[in-house]
Amino acid sequence: MDKDNYTQHAVRGGSFAEMLPFDPVSVLLSIIVCIFLVTVLCKEKEDVPHNYPPGPKPLPIIGNILNLDIRRPYLSFQELAKKYGPVYSLKVGVQKVVVLCGYDIVKEALVNHADEFAVRPTVPVFVDFSRNYGLIFSSGDNWRTMRRFTLSTLRAFGMGKKTIEDQINEESSRLVETFKSFKGEPFDNLMIMNAAVANIIVSILLGHRFDYDDPKLQRLLVLAMNNARVIGSPMALLYNTFPYLMRWIPGSHKTVRSSVDEIHVFIREVFTKQRDQLDVNDQRNLIDCFLVKQKEEKLNPESYFHDENLLSLVTDLFAAGMETTSTTLRWSLLLMMKYPEVQKKVQKEIVEVIGLADPQLVHHQQMPYTNAVIHEIQRFTNLVPTNLPRMSTQDVTLNGYFIPKGTQIIPSLTSVLRDTKYFKKPDEFYPEHFLDSDGKFVKNEAFIPFSVGKRSCAGENLAKMELFLFFTKLLQNFTFKAPPGAKLDLTAAVGFTLTPQRHQICAIPHS
Repeated sequence: MDKDNYTQHAVRGGSFAEMLPFDPVSVLLSIIVCIFLVTVLCKEKEDVPHNYPPGPKPLPIIGNILNLDIRRPYLSFQELAKKYGPVYSLKVGVQKVVVLCGYDIVKEALVNHADEFAVRPTVPVFVDFSRNYGLIFSSGDNWRTMRRFTLSTLRAFGMGKKTIEDQINEESSRLVETFKSFKGEPFDNLMIMNAAVANIIVSILLGHRFDYDDPKLQRLLVLAMNNARVIGSPMALLYNTFPYLMRWIPGSHKTVRSSVDEIHVFIREVFTKQRDQLDVNDQRNLIDCFLVKQKEEKLNPESYFHDENLLSLVTDLFAAGMETTSTTLRWSLLLMMKYPEVQKKVQKEIVEVIGLADPQLVHHQQMPYTNAVIHEIQRFTNLVPTNLPRMSTQDVTLNGYFIPKGTQIIPSLTSVLRDTKYFKKPDEFYPEHFLDSDGKFVKNEAFIPFSVGKRSCAGENLAKMELFLFFTKLLQNFTFKAPPGAKLDLTAAVGFTLTPQRHQICAIPHS
């Protein structure tokens, strides 16, 4: 372009950049990307320490994402372990991850190196869920304080005692009456089962139960279920890997924060009302107990008993106390329909030991087959396949490999519950995993569905009580069958917890 043409172009509002045969902004961005890629590649070579666990070679920026089934990463972890061994490394984006597969190495890490792996890493979707408060996703002194408080309060309100046992039996009787109302016709038990189990933890948290069709309870259940699904979705994995990019992209990963906010509105209304009516000599539920601690530590600026922790703690306990146990019970009925011969053996044992009386927790010691079936249901369904991630708090040597401080750790529960060293038929539903040749119940050390070590599930004892009492009560009163012509699908839905696909059941009452 000559001088006159340049002048005319400038008068029309053009710029010098527009006259160039290339876009300078694109060139600048390309240069930045190239510099970034070179930096990343060089850094990757520098950052791999001596004797670091082996693993597939990561790509720049995306790491080993292409090595994973992002819908079911726990299956990819299993396959990669076959090639790289029980301790191997990945890069998820630019995040270093070490995966632990098999009971022996998971126990070594979580029990023998409990302190080194007692911290949660910063995971964006978990931060959206908890803001690093509460129990499940917090770390350090906050976690220790909330765990001590939770365990002592759950015990105070009957966990492991006769009082909560009677309450579970009362709730299971209501559940039986609800099932009977369908008169053997097909129905979907999702919301009913969730509501029944939720009422146990709700009674501890709030001091009362809900009717199964209460709109408030129904809404809380939907929010909790959706969050469990979203947290384990492919979009959440991508969000955790590329948080700054994914914040600008619409999708289900962006719904967690709003769902939690809605749950928090309900909880805040409850504890605000309870705070106004608080009687330190009459603590009716967990929220009252928390508010009393809050009052006692009012002058302590470093107290962990503040409103944000209360919101996240109640949210954690409600979601965990409902989702895992109710899902396990739904799997149990589906498996009884799939394996009617197992169902008949359980019912025979119930008749012989319990008869028509209410099931009691002491009965499980006299019911080896039923006990074995419940254990096998938990093992086979593999409810939390990847476990919750940990982070190394210091440099650690594990199985001969060096794991630097700050490395994210995934102790795969799938690899433990399907460990061929400890389970004869790991991919089959086989109650005999927990029975000896004489039909007596035997423990299996690799049975750790609640995880193990310092961060094992705080509600494990409550969940065990619920599973035995609900399960035996239901099979005492019904035979479960698939609707005519229905095919029973044991493929789990995608989510943080492995839930059954939506299905219908027929509960045939015993005459």
